[in-house]
Amino acid sequence: MPIDLAERFHAFLTEMPHELGLGNEDAAAIIDRYYVPEIEYWNDGILLDRQRLIDHVKPARKNAASLRIEVHESLVGEDVAAARYTMDAVMRQGKTITMEIYLFARYAPDGRIRRVDSITRTV
Repeated sequence: MPIDLAERFHAFLTEMPHELGLGNEDAAAIIDRYYVPEIEYWNDGILLDRQRLIDHVKPARKNAASLRIEVHESLVGEDVAAARYTMDAVMRQGKTITMEIYLFARYAPDGRIRRVDSITRTV
């Protein structure tokens, strides 16, 4: 059955943050579902590999109370995708952090992401 990259990309943008930031499932299992093991995730010029992505989950789960994601624009090609979206994170201490994200992704043949280039800014 062919991989529906548009569906996978939408899940990556909207479901994965909830799974990682608010869920109880093992972070490595979630990361491995969406990314290849040799993932290169460039965020604001900083390279995050698989382990750094996994390590980011524990503090996110400790601090976040809820998330809301609004995808404003997305494009999906043969093995690439791009999006502009907003993420609101309500922290357990009551503060809300709003991030605007511009993201470009490259897919591996199995439908998992092999590279991300993203730029974020706090709104």
